[in-house]
Amino acid sequence: MNYQQINAEVIDRWVDEGWEWGVPTGHDAFEAAKAGEWDVRLTPVRWVPHEWFGDLQGQRVLGLASGGGQQMPVFAALGAECTVLDYSHRQLQSERMVAEREGYSICVVKADMTKPLPFADGSFDLIFHPVSNCYVEEVEPIWRECFRVLRPGGVLLAGLDNGVNFLFDGDDEREVVNSLPFNPLQNPEQMRQLEACDGGIQFSHTLEEQIGGQLRAGFCLTDLYEDTNGEGRLHEMNIPSFIATRAVRPL
Repeated sequence: MNYQQINAEVIDRWVDEGWEWGVPTGHDAFEAAKAGEWDVRLTPVRWVPHEWFGDLQGQRVLGLASGGGQQMPVFAALGAECTVLDYSHRQLQSERMVAEREGYSICVVKADMTKPLPFADGSFDLIFHPVSNCYVEEVEPIWRECFRVLRPGGVLLAGLDNGVNFLFDGDDEREVVNSLPFNPLQNPEQMRQLEACDGGIQFSHTLEEQIGGQLRAGFCLTDLYEDTNGEGRLHEMNIPSFIATRAVRPL
């Protein structure tokens, strides 16, 4: 198997084990979103500002590697026309389950975001992309595909890992043991670390790749914020390990 297939199977297993990002939205939360009470996250702790979205009524939204039935139900409740793309079978099962339970339509696509996206140019008004490209070796092709499938004026909301977490080995987050980049396909010791913690196959990325890559793809960055892990020593010390960005495809 290639590393993408391995990660898909790992995530399926995590979902079965109760992974936080694989627990679907409940009925009460869906009803609250319909009433205008809602929040979603791109990163572990902070809520995405509502003004980053604008009015979602009638907007074509792509949840990119955003399966799990967490964000798409909220957007559907707000009137968006939703498509979700993911390579995890279990995450997509949750999307279908919530849509059937709440009675809305969603286009569910099982695909790998490291490949060309199976959508025509200008297909979407907004892409919602929570932290997930840490499971991808090369991120810049993803930004180019996002630019292509957004209409002019369309918005990309992305959660990004800044690489800090990859410096440490173990749960105590006290000793820096890894150099960057963290690439287990090139470094057997880093692969052993991931295997020991059942972490799938993950990769660090620089801000040049993450934010600079969006700019080189043609996006205009309009806002960003930092976030922490939500738990552990780095979180307790308020050390940012994630960034959320809002970028727009120019008219």
